[in-house]
This record gives sequence, structure tokens and C-alpha cells, in this order.
Amino acid sequence: MPLITLGYQASQIPNAGQLTTQYLVIAGGASGGAGNGGGGGAGGYRNSVTGEDSGGGASAETALVLTANTYTVTVGGGGASKSWSGSNTASRGNNGSNSVFSTITSTGGGGGGNFGTTSGGNDGAAGGSGGGGGGADPGGDSWRDGPGGAGTANQGFSGGKGGQNGGGSDNKGGGGGGSDASGTNAVTLTTGACGSGGAGNQSSIDGSATYRGGGGGGGTSNSVGGTTAGTGGLGGGGGGGLAAVGTAGTANTGGGGGGGAGTTKASGAGGSGIVIIRFLTADLTSSGFTISTTGSPTTGTTGSYTFYKWTASGSFTLA
Repeated sequence: MPLITLGYQASQIPNAGQLTTQYLVIAGGASGGAGNGGGGGAGGYRNSVTGEDSGGGASAETALVLTANTYTVTVGGGGASKSWSGSNTASRGNNGSNSVFSTITSTGGGGGGNFGTTSGGNDGAAGGSGGGGGGADPGGDSWRDGPGGAGTANQGFSGGKGGQNGGGSDNKGGGGGGSDASGTNAVTLTTGACGSGGAGNQSSIDGSATYRGGGGGGGTSNSVGGTTAGTGGLGGGGGGGLAAVGTAGTANTGGGGGGGAGTTKASGAGGSGIVIIRFLTADLTSSGFTISTTGSPTTGTTGSYTFYKWTASGSFTLA
């Protein structure tokens, strides 16, 4: 009986020349506002892992199908700490920077508002997640509680509102928005609490269940009478300052920094972002690709997947 040989062209091999890739792309978190400042918003959170959530209450996004190319990886930095520069926009927290992989861009977190006026910067800034509003003295018509900044759809939530203390100068910042929840509003009472940062999301894309994308807590200069600073949101958010400097967001979580206290205590810086991708190890074999990278990503396996994790910018090449 003759031997029959079955031959296939590359185009007939399943997955040849393409690689379906899941991703988690988190932008840099923002810093909190100075001077009874709102907490910084978390960096935008975009996730395509099946069964997990993206930011802003969205379901997982669609995975990317990559072909032979070099893909730039940008890991966004956190917003720098902000010192008091007067009742103006110069005292608002710094936004975080965007993170990018292929066609996926996550938006940097929005800076926390400062103690100020309607035109003086106590609005929290919009971002991936919005910054918390700054506190304001009720002594004049132009002074009011700062509203929280808006989050970006499918990336994060809004910041909380800042609060007056009911008659004095010790006001309170609202909490920065997180990827999974809004920041809370500050309580408008002399002994009330500052707003706390919104919670982040959990992902196991690299095999380790980790929360990222927490918002920063609001700060206040009122350190007596039971007043409390806002706590940072689960997932790397920094706590607000209680007559103290704000705490920085955790590196490579996109966490927002905590608001500063009064006119002498700086805010916390935002945490840097992260980019993680993964694909089925068997798909890499059938794709025929070889991989090269820059930026020194961590690589490993989790179950049937191979992952690459960047904590600094670089590139990913399929050839």
C-alpha cells in the first residue's frame, strides 16, 4: 500500500502568522492636591482577561490579534508631588501619564483639587479616574466645595467632593476615583472625615491575584477633634495627610497619591503604571513567531499562558 503524505501550507496551519493576546494596561496615577487637597485619581485601567473586569465597571475588552511587527510599550509615570502655590490651579495635583500597548491607550489619572475658589483650582481634574475635589472656606461667595473630576468611560470612576468644616479654615479633600469605584465625598463638619480613595480592580493575568488602580485619599490640616484623613483605595492608593504630607501611590499599580494638608504639607505622588500581556503558549508555537523585547520585562508562565510584564517602557517584537 503506497505511503500517503499530507502537506500543509503555512496559511493552512491554525494561528500561523498571528497571536491572540490578552492585556492589562494601567496608566500612571495622579498626585493629590496641595493644601487640604483632594486625592489623586488612579490611572486608567483596561483589561481583556476573560472573566475579569476592565475599569469604570466595564466587562473585559476584546483581546488583540497581533501580527509580525514591533509594538511600542509605554508605561506611564505617576504625577509628581505638588506643594502649595496659593489658591490657584498651580496647587492642583499633577495628572498621571498615559500607558500604551499597540492600539490600547489608558489615560493618566486626574490630579486632586486644592484648597481654593471656583476659579482657583479646587476642582479635581478629569482623567482615567478623576481627582478628588479640594476643600473650601465658606467665608465668601467665590469659595465652595470642590467637585471631583470625571473618570474616563471603561477605565475608571470619578473623584469625590471636597468639604468645608462648617466655619473655620480646616477643610477637607475628597477621595480620588479608583478603577472600580468612585472616591467618597468629604464630610462637611468640623470633625468629619476626608474622602477616601475609590477601590481598584483585581487581576490574575500573571498568575498572582493583585489589586491595582486605587484612588488617593483626601487631606486636611485639622488634626484635632476626631477629624480623619482619607484612606487610600485598595489597589495602591496613597492615604491623605492629616496635618502631614500625603502618601504616594504604590509604584506600578497606577494608584493615586494622597492629598496634602494645609499650606505647608505637600501631596503624595501618583504611582506609576504597568503593562502586562499574555497568550497561550501553544498559540505561540503554532504562530511560528520568535519574540524579542526591550525594557527588561519579567516573563513567565501561568497555567497554559506565557506572560510578559513591563514596569518601564520598552517594546515587543514578533518576527
